[in-house]
Amino acid sequence: MGVFFTARKTIKNYANGGNVLIFATVMALLVVNLPFTRPIYESIWLNEVELRVGDFNLFSHHGQPMSIMAFINDALMALFFFSVGLEIKREVLVGELSSFRNALLPIVAAIGGMGVPVLIYYMMAKGTPYAGGAAIPMATDIAFSLGVLAMLGNRVPIGLKVFLTTLAVVDDIGGILVIAIFYSTHIDYMLLLYAAVCLLLLFLGGRAGIQSKMFYVFLGAFVWFCFLNAGIHPTIAGVLVAFCVPAKPVFAPKKYIQTIRKNISFFAHENDENLNSRTILSKEQMNQLKEIESASDKVISPLQDMEDTLHPLVNYIIVPLFAFANAGIFFGDMEIGQLFHGIAPAIIVSLIGGKFLGIFVFAAICILLKWAPMPEGTNWGSLASVSLLGGIGFTVSLFIATLSFGSGDPIASELLNDSKLGILVGSLLAGILGWAALHFTLPKDPQPED
Repeated sequence: MGVFFTARKTIKNYANGGNVLIFATVMALLVVNLPFTRPIYESIWLNEVELRVGDFNLFSHHGQPMSIMAFINDALMALFFFSVGLEIKREVLVGELSSFRNALLPIVAAIGGMGVPVLIYYMMAKGTPYAGGAAIPMATDIAFSLGVLAMLGNRVPIGLKVFLTTLAVVDDIGGILVIAIFYSTHIDYMLLLYAAVCLLLLFLGGRAGIQSKMFYVFLGAFVWFCFLNAGIHPTIAGVLVAFCVPAKPVFAPKKYIQTIRKNISFFAHENDENLNSRTILSKEQMNQLKEIESASDKVISPLQDMEDTLHPLVNYIIVPLFAFANAGIFFGDMEIGQLFHGIAPAIIVSLIGGKFLGIFVFAAICILLKWAPMPEGTNWGSLASVSLLGGIGFTVSLFIATLSFGSGDPIASELLNDSKLGILVGSLLAGILGWAALHFTLPKDPQPED
């Protein structure tokens, strides 16, 4: 029951964040295509960001200050992947990924959903200047896809929501590995050694049960800076630091309850007049209340506390800001033919056809071979329909496209713009097709929550 409660909370957070993400994307497309706002939009990202102590600037890359765009893509997105890392660790410990039988179906489906789109893209792009973007269609955007599911309300069985959420988490793991392996260049091994020492300290601190969140934030920031300047993509630092954050609290719930009962019993001897009056607390009252506050901090693990704190920041600020900064596609010099040749159709076909085939076929094989059961409340029609939603590859796809074609030269800039078009159109079509298919395949009656 606890797993499903956590899943429902996660789904609700992402679904609500999906609405903000859609708004940010629409605003980016609007602003970049209006003649009086486009120059402002394009110039604002070139301004520099600094966090300086003496001669040291934390937001610097090889001694040069980061632009706002680089700050969003390399610093704020590191926080996004830190949040993803916390979620992955929680899922492995107590969520769907903690049970091999429960995890097998979404893992197998996610492997198919990553491999088949990459294969289709590679076959369509082989020998072209955009062949290096094969990883673009491999990701599923959890916020957008769950946002589409939320539009169907309580007709969607919880088993199907958990399947899609877990699949998207496994997709994120694949995306993290691709970024770590293929987007790291010119390695500075001394800085990497410093980062490794800090990660070792974080790991030992986690094993020792250090609960101070500032310990992980401070050393994590140093790891991020070393990765940024060592040639390893800094978003990987966010994931590695997250894996070091302890998931075990100081107090078990029973001890916490005993503690607060003891402290609350102190106030049972106070008369109603003292309890109802707003006045300066006595020293003893303050001590009792501070004990309750301290116990409340100790019963929630740093992992859960940080994940819960970061969810609103990531879903409502970081990811929408990333979308607003990176989803701006200028349509003024585009032709309709760009949807039918070049990188855009390779991404569209890979996202819609590749994701659907990969997720559904691999999931079907897993179910038919009796390796794993069909998700509770799901049939073949709804499983096929939700496989279409896997083609919504917005946030991480945009991120990988930026890494692939963000060098700034004219050819790369054109490829980046066309790849954004392919991602936008492919994700939009996948969302519409997935919603329509689910509308016709899901039961008409509300589904039970448990």
